[in-house]
Amino acid sequence: LRGVGLAYCVIDEYADMKPSVFEQILRPALADVKGDCLFIGTPKGRNHFYEIYNYAEEEKDPEWCSFHFTSFDNPFLDPKEIEAARKSMSSFAFRQEFMASFEAAASEVFKEEWLKYEEKEPEEGDYYMAVDLAGFEDVASETSSKKKRLDQTALALVKVNEQGWWVKTIDFGRWDIRETAVRVLKMAKDNNVRIVGIEKGALRNAILPYMQDIMKRVGFFPRIEDVTHGNRKKTDRIVWSLQGRFEHGRIKLNKGEWNRVFVDQLLQFPDPKTHDDLVDALSYVDQVAVTVYMKEIEDEYEVYDAQVGY
Repeated sequence: LRGVGLAYCVIDEYADMKPSVFEQILRPALADVKGDCLFIGTPKGRNHFYEIYNYAEEEKDPEWCSFHFTSFDNPFLDPKEIEAARKSMSSFAFRQEFMASFEAAASEVFKEEWLKYEEKEPEEGDYYMAVDLAGFEDVASETSSKKKRLDQTALALVKVNEQGWWVKTIDFGRWDIRETAVRVLKMAKDNNVRIVGIEKGALRNAILPYMQDIMKRVGFFPRIEDVTHGNRKKTDRIVWSLQGRFEHGRIKLNKGEWNRVFVDQLLQFPDPKTHDDLVDALSYVDQVAVTVYMKEIEDEYEVYDAQVGY
């Protein structure tokens, strides 16, 4: 098909093809006559088919539209036959082949039924923050589809008490170094956060001078604490920090726009084709949060210096 002009192209089972088939061959052929294209296929995890579907679904580009149908939408299939297939197939295979799900095969670490939501902020507890930095390079000139493939900086804000964690919000995006510093300190100041955990390394060293400059100007000085991977693989570190807490209902999520992205990343973890920035930031809270058990001696306890916790 190289060199020809196409008025319309239907690509069936696009998930099984190499991305270059469309990008290098079919797309140029459609450009000659401004032709249209229809992508059809069964999902195969988070590959190029997912990326192009997600772009059509979320970007609101008038040149694109998306459609999603399950086998129950097919009038030629008997629903009883579909239910019979459900009993003989693995749950993942059924969701992929019959429910057209883009989920990853390895996504069994966290379960949806473990997720608990609580909009009311608990009265007891202290706020802690953890930051997963993803770099500060200028991406303003990049296309939206390329931006989606880049890691994002994530700021997790959690209130910790004896009952567990209440996740107020997780801010995320790609910002330059100064805006990142401003966002971190504004979130900390607005919620009276005294400890902010940032992963030790070059990115922390780069942003720290900006944060120190802003702290002096606004007169707010949270303690910046190093968080590390502890010589463990990311998967092991995140599972160790979060799996038990979610399973036993010790993490509750405040409702917000960030929920969709966080839950998607959590349930797909540790699929290498799915981002985990928000999940990673939340896991770092484990290294900075301190639960204080003071009820029994509350009357005798006197804070001498709230700034440093003495």
